[in-house]
Amino acid sequence: MIPFAPMNRPPPWRYNQPEDHALLIVFGGLPGAGKTTLAKAVVKKYAAVYLRIDTIEMAIRSSNVLRDDVGPAAYVSAYWVAEENLRLGQAVVADSANALQITRDSWAQVARNALVSLVEVEVVCSDAAELRRRIESRPPDLDGLPPLTWESVCERKYEKWSTPHLVIDTARKSASEAQHELIERLASAKHLSP
Repeated sequence: MIPFAPMNRPPPWRYNQPEDHALLIVFGGLPGAGKTTLAKAVVKKYAAVYLRIDTIEMAIRSSNVLRDDVGPAAYVSAYWVAEENLRLGQAVVADSANALQITRDSWAQVARNALVSLVEVEVVCSDAAELRRRIESRPPDLDGLPPLTWESVCERKYEKWSTPHLVIDTARKSASEAQHELIERLASAKHLSP
């Protein structure tokens, strides 16, 4: 279980109101669903701060402090960096599997601490054959990241989302079609401008 670790009681200097455009967008979904592609598209369009848990985990592993199981270290680091950037008025995009309710609850606490809105986006690929093809055909995009297997994805614990959130199904869509749908839905919900 990942402990809750965002800044729970900010010191007085942290009570400044963030700028109007500060927003936390948290992506989640199984590997291969397309969440990193969509998260990066949002980051580019809105010049947001990008926090990818895989990247942080690889950085921690490369430090030789925690080589194997980094546990919650990457998530906890991301919570703190996200909150600080949100308090500076930046939009922040968090990209991870976000497979457990406790991580989603922790991201929600980060948004509450920073006094900003939270948008949760679950990216799915409802076509199992297509998801498998994606997983088995893509090389790792980070140095040192082990390649995924279909079996490891199927065995992964993934808890059902219990809060209202956007769901983007990337099955039978090009990356640009999925990106367009996401941007339109964020705009129509008045989270971001088109």
